[in-house]
Amino acid sequence: MRTLIIIPAYNEQDSILTTIEDIRQHAPDVDYVVINDCSTDNTKAILKNAGINTVNLPINLGIGGGVQTGYQYALENGYDIAIQFDGDGQHMAEYLHDLMAPIERGEANVTIGSRFIKKEGFQSSALRRFGIVFLSRLIKMLCGVRVHDVTSGMRAVDRQTIALFAEDYAQDYPEPEAIVASNLAGATIMEVPVQMRERQGGKSSIHSLKSIYYMIKVSIALVAYRITHRRVKQK
Repeated sequence: MRTLIIIPAYNEQDSILTTIEDIRQHAPDVDYVVINDCSTDNTKAILKNAGINTVNLPINLGIGGGVQTGYQYALENGYDIAIQFDGDGQHMAEYLHDLMAPIERGEANVTIGSRFIKKEGFQSSALRRFGIVFLSRLIKMLCGVRVHDVTSGMRAVDRQTIALFAEDYAQDYPEPEAIVASNLAGATIMEVPVQMRERQGGKSSIHSLKSIYYMIKVSIALVAYRITHRRVKQK
């Protein structure tokens, strides 16, 4: 299966090259594209000088728009699997093939790299873990699927889901809503145990009291999405 790694990047000058090197070392057979979301630091120049395959967005679209651009790229170029992989150094490329394997075997349409199955490596802050548990339970209540690491940005999807996300993808903190969207579209979702690091550079868009705002905003978005979308019946 032709596989593409989508690397959204906004002001990741300190970590983007080590991220690419990690991918090249552990998954040399997999293509990748960096979606540079109109970075204001030296990310664009670093990528250009290193000859990295990059899509440079002319305006900042945010994480959702950047990732959706990657899915559109994957769809237009005929990839069978697309993998989201952060450019800030948190994700570890040694787990890429573990994410791909259930899709290649036809066992899942979506795989999510989860920190909370084996509970190894960086586990995030207590406040963010509380929010993750809350959103996990909300998603289980809304659509019946249990995902422990609902905010994990390390995930792989098959061609059917690539097409879904290329057409419509949540723009603001999209990871939990993408779970609901793919589940209602009939996708089988599986978690794969991974370890993650603390970010190696840049700043997180979610911190301190913003974590509470994030949880409330995403909860409202999830409920609204579930109300307005019907589940696709499995054939």
